[in-house]
Amino acid sequence: MTTRIPAAEELTAENVRITRGRRSGQPVMIGVHSTRLGPALGGCRVKRYARWQDGLDDVLRLSAAMTEKAALAGLDHGGGKTVVALTGAPFRRDDLLADIADAVEDLGGRYVTGPDIGTGPADMTALRRRTRHVLCRPEADGGSGDSSGPTALGVLASIDAVRENLWPGRDLAGLRFTVIGLGHVGSLVADELTRRGARVASTDLDPRLRRDGWLEPDRALGTATDVLVPCATGGLLTPQTVATLDCAAVVGAANNQLDHDGTADLLHARGVLWAPDTVVSAGGIISAVARERRGAGRQEAEREVRAIGPRLAGILGVARAEGITPLAAARSRAMQRISAESKKNSADGRS
Repeated sequence: MTTRIPAAEELTAENVRITRGRRSGQPVMIGVHSTRLGPALGGCRVKRYARWQDGLDDVLRLSAAMTEKAALAGLDHGGGKTVVALTGAPFRRDDLLADIADAVEDLGGRYVTGPDIGTGPADMTALRRRTRHVLCRPEADGGSGDSSGPTALGVLASIDAVRENLWPGRDLAGLRFTVIGLGHVGSLVADELTRRGARVASTDLDPRLRRDGWLEPDRALGTATDVLVPCATGGLLTPQTVATLDCAAVVGAANNQLDHDGTADLLHARGVLWAPDTVVSAGGIISAVARERRGAGRQEAEREVRAIGPRLAGILGVARAEGITPLAAARSRAMQRISAESKKNSADGRS
């Protein structure tokens, strides 16, 4: 069955800016996809691309996903993204960060950035010297720190929701998990699953991260497991890779796991429950917004992150009841919230 999935991209991006940093000479791209629910949130990605246009594709795709993620998390924020598509020209890191900060500041608070691939909490401190529209500085600098812990907590809450959906009343002990990507988030998830008695296999492109239950990267997707946990970069699930899966569910922190929305139908047809990454991976932004924008304490922020589990359970319940994919159920819920808020703002004269 093919499900009509309303695309987040159907909300046309509100603003896309491409500038060449006057200090670094590097192209800085910022996409503000939506501010219908509030200022856009989205990390700052710094990496090399084969073509700068590929970086622009990431800006558009990832900012749209952030709109959906923030809406599903119940946050009063929209989605955005910063991408620096590095060229071969030499530059000073401090100059690049100053250029990024100026670009963020020029948007006047419509966009708030944070860490992503190629940046971290210390970089957010550098940005904060030139713009206040930054999240996830180190705690010593007044921020909420590394988002890896809250993100991993949200993944674990999602795994519990999927476990209860597929194996009601069964403990994690004895279930098999394959974690793909042993970065900050993946390693935390793998460690906690092991502590709770699960059988954990894992892999990473970096062989130095080898641990017990190691799988070579080219074997991980096709190895028999109960739950596949992708915690590396996106685009892992394609028609080709879905055909090789030997698992009951996919639940992970990697963003944009599907190469295309239609791949959700392929997973559904194969009987593989896919937990939408826009729900699963939201722990970092939920915690950062709670602590830095609303002044919540650590325990309150953790409670809000754990609520990802019940939220995902509700989406999976709707998908099962209506015979649709979890992606369709999640996307519909996000679009309904955005539409309802837009109508409310129009009625209040705030559009």
